[in-house]
Amino acid sequence: MTQHFVVIGSPIVHSKSPQIHQVFATQVSLDISYQRQYCPDDEGSFTAVIEAFFHGGGAGANVTVPFKQMAYAYCQVHGGLSEHAKIAGAVNTLLLNRALLDNGAPIVDAIYGDNTDGRGLVTHISSLGWVLTGARVAIIGAGGAARGVILPLIEAGITQLTVANRTVSKAQTLATELSAASDKISACDIEICATSDLRGTFDIIINATSIGLTDATLPLSTDLQTRYAYDMMYGRALPFLEHFAARGAQTSEGYGMLIHQAALSFERWTGHTINVEQAILALGNKS
Repeated sequence: MTQHFVVIGSPIVHSKSPQIHQVFATQVSLDISYQRQYCPDDEGSFTAVIEAFFHGGGAGANVTVPFKQMAYAYCQVHGGLSEHAKIAGAVNTLLLNRALLDNGAPIVDAIYGDNTDGRGLVTHISSLGWVLTGARVAIIGAGGAARGVILPLIEAGITQLTVANRTVSKAQTLATELSAASDKISACDIEICATSDLRGTFDIIINATSIGLTDATLPLSTDLQTRYAYDMMYGRALPFLEHFAARGAQTSEGYGMLIHQAALSFERWTGHTINVEQAILALGNKS
């Protein structure tokens, strides 16, 4: 029997998740269908899409920008959240809570949320040979993508994490919310997209905004230095990476993170563990 999966986002046409999950399915001999699903950026539309999908027999869904916090809020009320999702305040993986279903709960009350983003990012960065232990890290953005990776970065042994965002209060709120978990997190007090003045030297700078999907750019200061620059976006020229490559930094787009977090989602849905290196070779991309 074919198992049905979907990735929900806005925009979504760029997503390579269908190809990645098909490679996973081939590796473990499963019959699946994995589709892209565009959704208008509002809570009512998002709720309608996920409920219709699972009512229609869907086995699992991925959630990408801008819906990760909406998915968190939904699962908080309905089927529950994993510890990773609770800490992140964001969800990128939806599945059915079988225990609730077995107890007679309707599907709408059994949609469960997990977050595999941070573990995927840490695994990919480590595979690149970039050392996280003792690293000073800056992350640009304070939305669902940033929330999902902060605690796994802390757990990987970094010594400092600076959260920067165009709305500084949002970065400060995020740092405060996570302060109980770590005293290594601080917020940048400069509105980087207004003043071009984010300054300092970091070992790794991560772009967790979706600005790379548009022609817009982050007005980064020429004083900002880093050894490594990572953009969670992928699949096109990324000005954020070009900015730092021109200054001698090693760079990586987020395709490898996508594959690693996808493998964790696939395992949650199907129970099958994926050989990620084998999958990357099959996909023809070693990002």
